[in-house]
Amino acid sequence: MAAFSSRRPLIAVTGPRRRGIAPRILVHLAVWLAGGRAVQLSPAHNHEAFQLDYQGVVITGGHDVDPVLYAQESEVEPRYDKERDEFESRIIDDALARRLPLLGICRGAQLLNVRLGGTLYQELKSLRKNTSNRWTILPLKTLLVENTSRLLELLGTTRTRINSLHNQGIDRLGRGLRVSGWDLDGIIQAVEDSQQDFLIGVQWHPEFLLFSSRQRKLFSALVAAAQKHL
Repeated sequence: MAAFSSRRPLIAVTGPRRRGIAPRILVHLAVWLAGGRAVQLSPAHNHEAFQLDYQGVVITGGHDVDPVLYAQESEVEPRYDKERDEFESRIIDDALARRLPLLGICRGAQLLNVRLGGTLYQELKSLRKNTSNRWTILPLKTLLVENTSRLLELLGTTRTRINSLHNQGIDRLGRGLRVSGWDLDGIIQAVEDSQQDFLIGVQWHPEFLLFSSRQRKLFSALVAAAQKHL
């Protein structure tokens, strides 16, 4: 747990207008434990959000990213939230322009990749051979970590267990991103930009794994980077 500071950096935590409450509460807790303070933002805050002086961003998980954003037609039964896509795209673009630390979780990692010009696999079931397609908040999937990555510095291991709640994934990488983690099928599980102080996207949900000190370090590093923007 980070030492208490009277000047906790403000972390914008985004999500949908409705639902997705539990993950955002857990992210809020993770940010607080890391020494920051979170503000929950959704499309309902479309105007006032950009008046806030936040120092870091967490884009949380949820519905699939609309393939229109990466110039493709839908290949699966639509589960999109266009309002959220638009709102979070603006938040990501703002964070990138100001070089703010950003953590993208699941859908958040996917949308980050898309905003940087990358594309997505619209379904992963057909790509899986060595891993289950089952959704679970339990850490049952194996993560292989790139041995020269910032992610390795944070997690402290080249192999660990993660959970899985996604049916889409990163295909072509966006500008400046590198792969920092895969699963046993070679499906991308983490990306980062080593030229940024903190810009990481993960396909799993670390907010459901706060019992793990390794997973909490993702939030600690985000808050530490945000502290520099106070």
